[in-house]
Amino acid sequence: MMTNTGNKDTRSGFGAGLYELGSLNPAVVALCADLTGSVKMEKFAETYPQRFFQCGIAEANMMGVAAGMALSGLIPFVGTFAEFATGRVYDQVRQSICYSQANVKIAASHAGITLGEDGATHQTMEDLALARVLPNMTVINPCDYNQTRLATLAAASWDGPLYLRFGRPSVPNFTPVDGPFKIGEAWMIHPGEDVTILATGHMVWEALEAVKILAEKGIRAELINIHTLKPLDEKAIIDSARKTGAVVTAEEHLLAGGLGELVAGLLSRHFPVPMRMVAMNDGFGQSGTPRELMDHYGLNAASIVNKVCELR
Repeated sequence: MMTNTGNKDTRSGFGAGLYELGSLNPAVVALCADLTGSVKMEKFAETYPQRFFQCGIAEANMMGVAAGMALSGLIPFVGTFAEFATGRVYDQVRQSICYSQANVKIAASHAGITLGEDGATHQTMEDLALARVLPNMTVINPCDYNQTRLATLAAASWDGPLYLRFGRPSVPNFTPVDGPFKIGEAWMIHPGEDVTILATGHMVWEALEAVKILAEKGIRAELINIHTLKPLDEKAIIDSARKTGAVVTAEEHLLAGGLGELVAGLLSRHFPVPMRMVAMNDGFGQSGTPRELMDHYGLNAASIVNKVCELR
């Protein structure tokens, strides 16, 4: 079982990956909407000033500029908060990036309820739904610092529009520094026989904690990290559902349009099994610490355990 090697924020994993890309690929450029420090782009900006573009608080314009850069052969990473990277610029992302299949990487920081004290206006809980329904868009939601760094490196070699989600708070860093990570391939973290737990983002650690609790109850849970929501690793999910006969999903996102509904749609077409979902019900967040909010909305290990027990 994996252990926490120390808490780190996933946005710093993105910053580390972007900085590495600066020396690995001269085609990589970075654009930011007045949030250089918040999205951890400052080291790239200081080291490669000719490849960094401060667009100011003009996110829609930034997306158009990035699309033009991509169509000229560059690989732009655009950084802003997840709320602004989806809701504020949806038309530009749809028309200029996805419709054109422009090779733009949207680095969406401060996502989810764990943004915490900034409150409901900034706590986007619908961004994965908005991103994944766009044609040609790849959607990645890594679980910790190490995986976010690897996802950033992989994004530069992936052709086409890509949405990379990460967050502000320090969270357990528990995955190996060298992977495994491959876009579109789910990662089996813990094999089991009795129930499948499919988790994404910050909820992967909560799911790991749930696996330990369930083991004490004699329930052998299989845990799979769904870091890529699109393209979804359908085979891994169906194979696990066939083995265990029951599925629980866990995500820091609204129930509507998230991982749970995505998996439910897949299994309803190929192998229906009893299923439960841990996600936030319809509504907005509120101000509080990340831990307070995760517990308040039932986005924790205890809720995963309860959902598993409902299926027993």
